[in-house]
Amino acid sequence: MSRRILIAGNWKMNMRAESGASLAKGIVDAVGKSPAVEVVLCPPSLYLSSVADAVAGTPVELGAQNLYAAEDGAFTGEVNASMLTDVGCRFVILGHSERRQLMGETDACVAKKLHAALAGNLVPIVCVGETLEQREADDTESVIETQIRGSLEGLDEARAASIVVAYEPVWAIGTGKTASKEQAEAVHAFIRGLLGKMFSTEVAEQIRIQYGGSVKPGNAEELLSQPNIDGALVGGASLKVDDFAGIIQAAPSA
Repeated sequence: MSRRILIAGNWKMNMRAESGASLAKGIVDAVGKSPAVEVVLCPPSLYLSSVADAVAGTPVELGAQNLYAAEDGAFTGEVNASMLTDVGCRFVILGHSERRQLMGETDACVAKKLHAALAGNLVPIVCVGETLEQREADDTESVIETQIRGSLEGLDEARAASIVVAYEPVWAIGTGKTASKEQAEAVHAFIRGLLGKMFSTEVAEQIRIQYGGSVKPGNAEELLSQPNIDGALVGGASLKVDDFAGIIQAAPSA
């Protein structure tokens, strides 16, 4: 089954209004009018509107880095799904390892956000990944399975095909280290098999699974050429037009 490659840029806590809009416009110019892959930019929530203006009317889509699972209410500092769609978001990143580690987010927390995102017509990008210690202890598959089952708790087959899973080995995020294409493909194949058990083979074949972890123009082609890797969740390299464009250009058309 053909799955369209999805390249998403996670800007994390970087950029300002002017520099972010400039970066977005540069990426729009580099992508062109008919990119072979799907491209998403995920700026800090404060700058979603300015980036939305920069990508308006182009194939580049907007995503958020997080959401809160509740509706409107007394939740100081939070944003919910309807707020994100109101400013033009179509995607939202959930359960990134930095939020799991630094903000204490659990699988159950991610699951609540997943259902809120789907109810709000957002496409969730659900992140999972193991630490170096877990990989060296040969616990990668058990860790990934626990995260996926917990983060997708309560998700039915009818909606499962619309989500995105991002495999991001924690030891490769922002470290310059990258999983080899064989390591990355092995985990992606495991994830697809697990999704097949949880839902169905047909649904699992529709779910896009991205790789994230120090993706650069120099390693993008070999990673994205693997049969179960359907895109990249890009951190540092998404902050430079040439680097991000190089990753997009390295992706095979789906």
